[in-house]
Amino acid sequence: MPEKVVIIGSGPAGWTAAIYAARANLQPLVYEGSATWDQNRVNGTTPLGQLNLTTEVENFPGWPFVDSAALAQFSRSALPDDRYGNLAHFHSGKRAHTGKRAAFGPELMEFMRQQAVNFGTRIVTDDIVKVDFKKHPFVLHSREGESVESQAVIVATGARANYLGLPSEDKYKNNGVSACAVCDGALPRFKNKPLVVVGGGDSAVEEGTYLTKFASTVYLVHRRDELRASKIMQDRALSNPKITMKWNRVVDEVIGTEADGVTSVRLKSTVDDRTEELDAGGMFVAIGHTPNTDFLEGALALDDKGFIKWTRPQRCWTSVEGVFSAGDVSDSYYKQAVTAAGTGCMAALDAERWLAEKGYH
Repeated sequence: MPEKVVIIGSGPAGWTAAIYAARANLQPLVYEGSATWDQNRVNGTTPLGQLNLTTEVENFPGWPFVDSAALAQFSRSALPDDRYGNLAHFHSGKRAHTGKRAAFGPELMEFMRQQAVNFGTRIVTDDIVKVDFKKHPFVLHSREGESVESQAVIVATGARANYLGLPSEDKYKNNGVSACAVCDGALPRFKNKPLVVVGGGDSAVEEGTYLTKFASTVYLVHRRDELRASKIMQDRALSNPKITMKWNRVVDEVIGTEADGVTSVRLKSTVDDRTEELDAGGMFVAIGHTPNTDFLEGALALDDKGFIKWTRPQRCWTSVEGVFSAGDVSDSYYKQAVTAAGTGCMAALDAERWLAEKGYH
């Protein structure tokens, strides 16, 4: 018997889609991905999405600052023991947090997951590695060799931020290294400190300009002697007194301590052997995102950046009828947790109405 709807992905879009589908009695099945598959670790595509790799989430509505002890109590009450175990280090031991704070990304994602489970969502901790959308019901194949048929599919596999690939960069991720200024720029650790932004396109200029609201100085590091950004964005950066251009430079090493996180960034010239070290409280990498669509192998139409195309205005329909997409896998512009959750809701409603129209439930 085919499933009514299978959801691939376990970020804010995937769990929101699951919550709405479960409440509509569609008995959704979610493939959340494997935390132990090394390819997921390397790509940053482990279960619970990019939000699971962040610290405090201050811009998701409904989660104001609260005493950490209250979050601990909430977590213990809301989650079964095995899932609370993923968060216990926030509340006890050497890494325990005290005082008021927003929910951390892993906490928020565990709460979303549990909310979906509470309404009857079933979860498979495996990765879909191949799809067949040419036949209906659709057929999905997992990495562990299982296959499942489904009347409708929601793809919510997200997009991963591109990083430089430096070991020192990886060491300080979420401890001063970020790929999202809007997500993290307002955190206290970055306020009134010099910050480094890496990149030369519109995204880098946008990130740098945004960070001038909080930083003492923003160093915009670009490997060439002119920006790739649009003319208006270039003018915005070059005329901002708080942005200092570092032309013909690349990041050689991120420097810091375990206690303080990032304290400086060493740059290397692309035209000679010179290096320089900049005092910095953080580094923001703005060199684009890669949508997690490799497993589709051309089964759905993609845009010129590789994101899944929506084929109907204000709908989450893809190029295959009955297959919908949600979240960052179709979003090359906003890339925020709240917009991902919003499109997760939309995709579930689209799937529910399509199934009803076809008489599948």
